[in-house]
Amino acid sequence: MRTEDVGTQQRKSWIVRWDPEDQEFWEREGERVARRNLLFSVLSEHIGFSVWTLWSVMVLFMGPEYGIDAAGKFFLVSMATLVGAVVRVPYTFAVARFGGRNWTIVAATLLLLPAIAAFVVMEPGTSYTAFMVCALLTGVGGGNFASSMTNINSFFPLRKKGWALGLNAGGGNIGVPVVQLVALAVIGASGGPRVLLGIYIPLIVVSAVCAALFMDNIASVKNDTGAAKEAVRDPHTWIMAFLYVGTFGSFIGYSFAFGLVLQTQFGRTPLEAAQITFLGPLLGSLIRPVGGRLADQYGGARITLWNFVGMAAATGVVVVASMRESLALFTGAFVVLFVLSGLGNGSTYKMIPGIFQAKAVRKGLTGEAAAAYGRRLSGASMGLIGAVGALGGLGINLAFRQSFQTAGSGTGAFVAFLLCYAACFAVTWAVYLRRPAAARTQATPATADEPRPTYAQV
Repeated sequence: MRTEDVGTQQRKSWIVRWDPEDQEFWEREGERVARRNLLFSVLSEHIGFSVWTLWSVMVLFMGPEYGIDAAGKFFLVSMATLVGAVVRVPYTFAVARFGGRNWTIVAATLLLLPAIAAFVVMEPGTSYTAFMVCALLTGVGGGNFASSMTNINSFFPLRKKGWALGLNAGGGNIGVPVVQLVALAVIGASGGPRVLLGIYIPLIVVSAVCAALFMDNIASVKNDTGAAKEAVRDPHTWIMAFLYVGTFGSFIGYSFAFGLVLQTQFGRTPLEAAQITFLGPLLGSLIRPVGGRLADQYGGARITLWNFVGMAAATGVVVVASMRESLALFTGAFVVLFVLSGLGNGSTYKMIPGIFQAKAVRKGLTGEAAAAYGRRLSGASMGLIGAVGALGGLGINLAFRQSFQTAGSGTGAFVAFLLCYAACFAVTWAVYLRRPAAARTQATPATADEPRPTYAQV
């Protein structure tokens, strides 16, 4: 049992009293404990993302001797995306049920299943069903994001949540380009897929052991089923889920598909594809906090709106490059698309607490009552929004599968994505930025006692 004074230990690694909003408590002991938990949460989530996107690089090792065509490979990565999206919902509630430290240990240990399974079966002659089961198992890595964000959200005061959650999410997302870089090194050294897996299996063990040794549970964190039900009934939950499909769904879907598109449509070798695929996810991960900061300054809805304009424009260039078979133009536009998807991840996630805070004020709540309502509903909705958003990755890979199966290229899929971004733009403008007719024709100035926030400020 650690001897540090969190004034708070009920039993090993359980914190009984945790009040980060108390400035004295935070400076005396809370910040040190929160930062330690954040560090090892990032490690676990980072490894989780790497395992979740493992098949985005495993398929690059699967040459003609495996007997699987492009459509079959896209379907493999689609199944990993599907499971990763679905398990985000139970993972969100597992933190309160079992404790943040305890569930991080479980979640990290579960990553051994897909890694070891793939290590066993990864060779020519293995049935497609076996590969499918392995791909499905990697989906558990996608759930780590939801439980990690829920856990870290409880450790930090409101004034520091944006920084902490942005760092946690960005550190996890970087697991995507890192596994692709490791694959590049393995392929460049003429190694096989088992070498890649042999690198990650020990890292999974390390992340689980570190969680056990250095993380904590907060006893006061409880599941609020009432808030969950209210969030499900709130239309803004589903509107934001749709917008998150456009941003995070694009990021994770393209992360899975980029290398396979280069290999299938442009005839790149595994090494040539791996040399490029990491760049988009890396830049998209690094820029996510920038999206949040811009949203803080100018409003999440405004940044999200213009971000979808940029994503649509970049997709239009990708369509032209795909039709002309211009690899340089295609790669450049695709990387820009990655960057914009990362920027949009930050701005859309920043909108969620602002929307529910604005709703609280519109309901007549003020001060701490409004803040508590906003925290309660936004926290309950985030897991669901994250899960639905990740399903966008499934849609992207299924669209690529269908496009390559019917037309032999990804052009048709990109046209569909362009229409999706246009729809996201329209929804963002109509719901969060369009001024109602009454507001345009009536002068109803707000007073200090009757604030009238607009969703454009979220």
